Amino acid sequence: MSEQVAPPPAPDAATPEPAVETPQAAAPQQPAVESPQAAEPQPAEPKAEKSGAKKALGIVGAVLAIVVIAGLKFGVASAIGNYFNKDETADAKAGDCIAELPEVTGTEQEEVDGAKVVECTSTDAAYNVVGRVNGQSEAQAKADTTCNEFFKEGEEGYIFSSIEPGKTGYVLCLTKKV
Repeated sequence: MSEQVAPPPAPDAATPEPAVETPQAAAPQQPAVESPQAAEPQPAEPKAEKSGAKKALGIVGAVLAIVVIAGLKFGVASAIGNYFNKDETADAKAGDCIAELPEVTGTEQEEVDGAKVVECTSTDAAYNVVGRVNGQSEAQAKADTTCNEFFKEGEEGYIFSSIEPGKTGYVLCLTKKV
């Protein structure tokens, strides 16, 4: 059998002084009555803990807030928009063909939706891409000289551009498919 021994008091520790009771005015004392419930220990209040569902909801909310903030800061909304409104001519290069576009005469410009690259053997193929110029501003794309180097003498050429306002984009130099 092992015995537990308390460590000896520290040598420089002051010895505690005995507590002294001060006399108080005598008050009528009532006998203490114990109820049967008083003998039982009271259960401790349960800690207020979040349920698993509330924790998960809090985590999902925090992640969603971070995604929204990042989207606003880094243009994720723009990337998602581009995914759904994909520019189907973004990868077009010389030698590709473009489906029918609205006919525009002179220096007019027209907004086009649904332009797309198609197989040159397709009946939808209306234009040949004879050149591509990247890194163009809107002003450069509107200049008549952007595609001059790609058009042959006397050949009627068309310019198709994809440039977001205030940014740069690309210009496709097109000729009518024969």
